[in-house]
Amino acid sequence: MKCLLLLSLVVYACLGRAYAAEPDTRCYELRIYYAAPGKLDALEARFRDHTCKLFEKHGFTNIGYWAPLDNAENKLIYVISSPSREAHDKAWKEFGADPEWKKVVQETEANGKLVTRIDSIHLKATDFSPLITPSVQEPGRLFELRTYTAAAGKMDALLARFRDYTLALFTKHGMTHIGYWTRTDEGTNQLVYILAHKSKEAAEESWKAFRADPAWTEAKRASELNGSLTEKVESVLMSPVDFSPIK
Repeated sequence: MKCLLLLSLVVYACLGRAYAAEPDTRCYELRIYYAAPGKLDALEARFRDHTCKLFEKHGFTNIGYWAPLDNAENKLIYVISSPSREAHDKAWKEFGADPEWKKVVQETEANGKLVTRIDSIHLKATDFSPLITPSVQEPGRLFELRTYTAAAGKMDALLARFRDYTLALFTKHGMTHIGYWTRTDEGTNQLVYILAHKSKEAAEESWKAFRADPAWTEAKRASELNGSLTEKVESVLMSPVDFSPIK
């Protein structure tokens, strides 16, 4: 029975993922912008009309841009990538010094700054992440940004559970894999990933079915004989903005 279960999970995983031919060594950055009061539309317009193009000019790849469904803090969330951390740092330096960008900032902030705070998180793709590429599929897809903080000493076990069980069960229950990353900041132990759902209602049904699945309850039980693998789980439901490469 366990062999049949394992085989079915492997089949689901293969159906739901596009694997990269080579390990993904790109540097990814998750950035969260907190727009000043009343400035979110202007911030999005600046990205739409200027920032995304300038990112590409300086070697960044635009992966996806989203706004949380519950957006009381006026957030814009996005992911970009570069071939390496060195290339990434170089691109930011050149972008910040670009006269065209400086002119855009001056013009768009004539009536005050558009952003009050920026969170920056550097990431690397896990070995089980699908090929992370911009894609447009069903209109109106809902995206979910999830961040797992691993319990002390449990990061490898958490990654193993995702690799061996969780991803296949996500596929089984209708969730679409976008990307799975770990933070590269020294001393951090977080798994960050993004899923796509057909709708908010579909997301709720998928999670309900996933949590009730005997295969999941057994995998969770077996992997947590010595304690929970996570200290904290955070979820943000997001809609892609109109200029996002991923929709």
